[in-house]
Amino acid sequence: MKHYTSINDIDNINSWIAEAKDLKVNPLKNKELGKNKTLGLLFFNSSLRTRLSTQKAALNLGMDPIVMNVSGDAWGIEFEDGTVMNGTTAEHIKEAAAVVSQYCDIIAVRAFPTLTDKEKDESEHVLKSFIKFASVPIVSMESATGHPLQGLTDAITISENAAKKKPKVVLSWAPHVKALPHAVANSFAQAMQKMDVEFVISNPEGYNLNPNITKDTPIYHNQEAAFKDADFVYTKNWSSYEAYGKVLNTANDWMITKEKLGKAKFMHCLPVRRNVVVEDAVLDSDSSLVIEQANNRTYAAQLVLKKILENV
Repeated sequence: MKHYTSINDIDNINSWIAEAKDLKVNPLKNKELGKNKTLGLLFFNSSLRTRLSTQKAALNLGMDPIVMNVSGDAWGIEFEDGTVMNGTTAEHIKEAAAVVSQYCDIIAVRAFPTLTDKEKDESEHVLKSFIKFASVPIVSMESATGHPLQGLTDAITISENAAKKKPKVVLSWAPHVKALPHAVANSFAQAMQKMDVEFVISNPEGYNLNPNITKDTPIYHNQEAAFKDADFVYTKNWSSYEAYGKVLNTANDWMITKEKLGKAKFMHCLPVRRNVVVEDAVLDSDSSLVIEQANNRTYAAQLVLKKILENV
């Protein structure tokens, strides 16, 4: 595997999950694999779990991670060809990616969407520019349209907690105070489509995700109907895809409650706004898997880095 930028880079999700579980049992067993190798972590946007778990994953493999908050610490980077750079950008991606490639053996990038220009966001111009101009493998730590490290994490977590062979998994929209990207929801949907689960999506009218992502996944506009017999409820807010980046309504009655959840396990990528997205009674209960998910972020990232290092 050269790059990891999409859930679709996973050839066999069941074997990947099994391998990640094995790493979790003995996370230091491949300590020599990354010796004298450097992982560059470039953040155009903020992070807690992604930053720390990916650094920890690199350390478990014997790598040396270096971190840069690009938006605050670096020169403004230009991504367009032929631009007269007489504005706020001082360095072109052609030079920036080539230079970072000299310092790092793998580059991981986190860059959110604009949520104003659908065509530009779906072109993944930041991520694809690094792939084009860097000479080393690229890992997505969340891009405009996907969060494949989180999606792999969620697949691992469901596999570990499933009480039956084919569990019912619901991806449910929930309210939020601002417009959020589709990346986590997109990658979760793609991951579930690769697993042997009964997968449905629940969201209000006007919030259907990209149909090229959801494909033939059943979509419910009635949350209660979607939750019937659910084993896992994965909750995430996202802005409208059709009215791109817009908040059409707050739909506060879509907040996850203990009553709605029933016997299902609750999942969320974090950070989560308490008593907006989900009530305290859910997060503070034994039904919540959010801390376990956060722990599994290390082993998802470690597996991805291991597979790349084995092919460098």
